[in-house]
Amino acid sequence: MPNLAASQAGVVSGTLSSNASVATNGVTSQIEESNAHDPSDDEKEEEEAALRSENRNNAGKKKKKRKPKKKKILTTDGVTVQSSPPRVPIASLFAGGLYPAGEEVEYRNGNAFRTTSEEKRHLDRMNSDYLTEYRHGAEVHRQVRQWAQKTIRPGQTLTEIAEGIEDGVRALTGHQGLEEGDNIRGGMGFPTGLSLNHCAAHYTPNAGNKVVLQKEDVMKVDFGVHLNGRIVDSAFTMTFDPVYDNLLVAVKDATNAGVREAGIDVRMSDIGAAIQEAMESYEVEIGGKTLPVKCIRNLNGHDIIQYSIHGSKSVPIVKGKDQTKMEEGETFAIETFGSTGNGYVRDDMETSHYAKKADAPNVPLRVSSARALLNSISKNFGTLPFCRRYLDRLGHEKYLLGLNNLVSCGIVEAYPPLCDIKGSHTAQFEHTILLRPTMKEVISRGDDY
Repeated sequence: MPNLAASQAGVVSGTLSSNASVATNGVTSQIEESNAHDPSDDEKEEEEAALRSENRNNAGKKKKKRKPKKKKILTTDGVTVQSSPPRVPIASLFAGGLYPAGEEVEYRNGNAFRTTSEEKRHLDRMNSDYLTEYRHGAEVHRQVRQWAQKTIRPGQTLTEIAEGIEDGVRALTGHQGLEEGDNIRGGMGFPTGLSLNHCAAHYTPNAGNKVVLQKEDVMKVDFGVHLNGRIVDSAFTMTFDPVYDNLLVAVKDATNAGVREAGIDVRMSDIGAAIQEAMESYEVEIGGKTLPVKCIRNLNGHDIIQYSIHGSKSVPIVKGKDQTKMEEGETFAIETFGSTGNGYVRDDMETSHYAKKADAPNVPLRVSSARALLNSISKNFGTLPFCRRYLDRLGHEKYLLGLNNLVSCGIVEAYPPLCDIKGSHTAQFEHTILLRPTMKEVISRGDDY
């Protein structure tokens, strides 16, 4: 437009200056000649008028084309807004795969040098791919869980809640998990646990489950997200009655104490002691009774390795004698469980969670359905945890005999629900941390917890 307007102005000013120069020369004959009526002049004026009109029309058209199109709504960060329920893949929301970092915490004491060490910074840069995958998965977890926290209400079935979370994770990772091998590339890293009240962990509805969430329930929501086997494992607890608020505060405080204490060269026993001190400083009043909040002493955090939710190290949540140390490059799930009951859980209820063992023995399987099921598990989950609903989703039918055979042969591990005494209430909070060479990153940290 500026160039086009300048050329039009040049034509007009050039005509005026030409007439002015003729007048100042005082040559009357030339003025009279220029003012004499010539039919061709009318035609020229009409042509010039038509040209100016055409230029104005073209200018208007070009201006219209340059009008910005309203395709996407942007936030101040330049990130497109997520839908509700969440269905926009995270990869399309962050240009160039630059996903948000978690909470980055500098090491203390003898490891403080790591923050500025060039050698450690170089190691950090070498791990950029793995860090990108973890941050990608963490952002999926944050967006799905924050949607869940806003929408979960009493009156919903546990199946509806679980499938809502899992549909969100699959959409945001871009892996629906229905094609062979797709779930191994990304998607659910751990089935959605929805453990109620005295049940602390490993409960998700199987097919036909009709359980409905009640206002007085205390529900632990525990699920994992993975990209290329980098599992982000994080959990929170939901209640709808303020009588349980102090229970949740106690467990959240204990988890944060464990996260603060954790780091390179830190002993597991020290982490457990910090967690227990924070947890058991709280009490909760329920039904007119004041109850201490106890750590569930036989539940632990754990290290996470690629494609395996549980590695070889455990992170206790009570004081003990374990002198094992955390090491550079390791990933841990710091999770704590508080209870108003005995502070001790046992296997109970129907099993829903399973995982193929990384060191599964090569044994002959005499049950034909077990052989076919193992082949499907290997191709669709590998060593990632799965639940019975996931097998249903893949179209498997009448597979329980084969599944139990795989468990009895030591090829697949069963993870039954873990419960304290009936009538008690349990809560859980969990974060995944990365012990990077230069700093500790609480990869699953969000505004919610």
